[in-house]
Amino acid sequence: MTQRLDQDIFGGGGSAEAARPKPPRRTFQSLTALLISLAVVIGGGYGVYRIAKPAIAKFTASEDYPGPGSGEADIVVNEGDSGRQIASTLVRADVIKTTSAFVKASSDSPRLAQAIQPGSYTLKEQMKAIDALKWLADPKHRTNPRVTIPEGLWASEIYKRLSKATEVPVKDYESAAKDVKALGLPAAAKGNVEGWLFPATYEFPPKATAEQQLKLMVAKAVEVMKGEKIDEADWEKTMILASIVESEAGSSNDRRKVARVFINRLEQPTAGTVGRLDSDATVSYGAKRRAVAPTEAERADASNPYNTKIHKGLPPGPISNPGRDSIDAVAHPADGPWFYFVTVNPSTGETKFAVTLEEQVKNSEEFVAWCKKHPEAKCFG
Repeated sequence: MTQRLDQDIFGGGGSAEAARPKPPRRTFQSLTALLISLAVVIGGGYGVYRIAKPAIAKFTASEDYPGPGSGEADIVVNEGDSGRQIASTLVRADVIKTTSAFVKASSDSPRLAQAIQPGSYTLKEQMKAIDALKWLADPKHRTNPRVTIPEGLWASEIYKRLSKATEVPVKDYESAAKDVKALGLPAAAKGNVEGWLFPATYEFPPKATAEQQLKLMVAKAVEVMKGEKIDEADWEKTMILASIVESEAGSSNDRRKVARVFINRLEQPTAGTVGRLDSDATVSYGAKRRAVAPTEAERADASNPYNTKIHKGLPPGPISNPGRDSIDAVAHPADGPWFYFVTVNPSTGETKFAVTLEEQVKNSEEFVAWCKKHPEAKCFG
């Protein structure tokens, strides 16, 4: 009985060790699969690492160059550029390492960021972002052409000044001046740019063309006209008178009185100079000769349409490019009965005004005396 029981339990009479159940085959297969899978994971991970290594390095590396940088890089900040756009420009030029470094520097130093102006700049390559920000915020680092146009110049004289500052040929300005539509010249100007090139200090965009420069100056002149609230129908008359005032006034304090003299001559043609402006400056402009006073021959030249000593009323157009003070003087002239004036001392600009011709002759004697003492001035050619 016992023997039978053992056979039932152990499977037919073998030893107890031999009778123990064997591990199923699938256990070995699972272990093999696990080892294979682990090898695949390890091998695949190495491949992924090789692919991701640059991104990982970029992620873990500094976003900023250590500075101070070296070499040179030219960049342009355009009108309306945002901080991020400026940063992108700097990154492309390899001035800074990342846009985020510059954006952070700008966020930490908002006053510096707000001080950046449009223009051209020369920086070092591979600078710290904060150093690049400080450099751009300093206006002395802008390399834009800057030119000051004083009041009273002729257009031809302005072209030479612009050309010297920007290296754009004079002929380009002369050509651009003919395209009045492109310049935005007001219809009242009748195609003549003279008078509408507003005198000021300009800092033009990098590589600005002659057309772009003149257009900016014309726009400034129009802006001043609108600012003075002058009716557009009176723009050309105002500009012509302002250009004469600019050329004739001995000092800023006299501009309103000089403007009144010319307005009285126009508005009261039967008195004083009988409708003639009688301006030396207009005669000299027509003769294309800068002078303290025109020669007798120039005064007598009736073929000169700008000879207001012979021709009544306004000349054909402005004779210079006046500034804001002269335009304002014409818009708001002084009150007074004067029909005459003379600058008795060109050195100081002292000017005397008169109502009658007799007073004017007496005052003019002082001017003649000054001319005799200063022959170098060549008052009469």
